[in-house]
Amino acid sequence: MENKPNIINSRNEVIQIVDSFYAKVKLDPVIGPIFNDVAKVDWHEHMPKLYNFWEDLLFGTDNYKGRPFPPHMKLNLQSTHFEIWLKLFTETIDENYQGIKAEEMKARARRIALNFSINLGLK
Repeated sequence: MENKPNIINSRNEVIQIVDSFYAKVKLDPVIGPIFNDVAKVDWHEHMPKLYNFWEDLLFGTDNYKGRPFPPHMKLNLQSTHFEIWLKLFTETIDENYQGIKAEEMKARARRIALNFSINLGLK
């Protein structure tokens, strides 16, 4: 029996994607140290913000309060970092999800990576 990818239709799927994605990020030899050593992310505090951010983008819940770009300004990010981030993000979604919201989530991630790159003077 073939395993069919799931559809993103609630916060539960957002949480699964974000958790799976950041598990990969933490282990990545290039971008993991940025999160773990440079930014010193408090994952216990940060993950709910990420859940709210993505849930708000996909479902308009208005749960996210904040400005995602400013914390990234001081991290000396390069184009390669965004390429890896986007590759891992897309892979994470494609491994388990399909459909309109999966495509929307990947498109939004591409726009975020591009906008952050432009705002940091990398593009």
